[in-house]
Amino acid sequence: MRDNDPWDTIRSLAALFAEFDAERGLGAEEQWTLQVLKLSEEVGEAAQAVIGVRAANPRKGRSHDWEQVQEEVVDAVITGMVALTRMRPDDAPEFFASVLARKSAAFLPRTDPHDDDPVVTSR
Repeated sequence: MRDNDPWDTIRSLAALFAEFDAERGLGAEEQWTLQVLKLSEEVGEAAQAVIGVRAANPRKGRSHDWEQVQEEVVDAVITGMVALTRMRPDDAPEFFASVLARKSAAFLPRTDPHDDDPVVTSR
């Protein structure tokens, strides 16, 4: 990793991939489309690894272990972060944080700063 902030690395990757795609003559929306398709591919690889760890394909048997599944999940997360950064280069980390806060509020209790009792939001 380049430094302690993963978003710096993600920004560098996003810029590099955007440059490659621009050299190929791809416009922004086409680049974004292909990046989202890449995300789908990475999720598929994670699913394939789970099938392998569960030996669910009788032709292949147990072909993966859980660490390989975890690495495929990380690949999907990285690809998703790169996709978001390519679409929102100026505010991807902030947008991510705001969406995470909004979506997690349905599941996680929040604490009112004026009260020590947790406040559970509607689910």
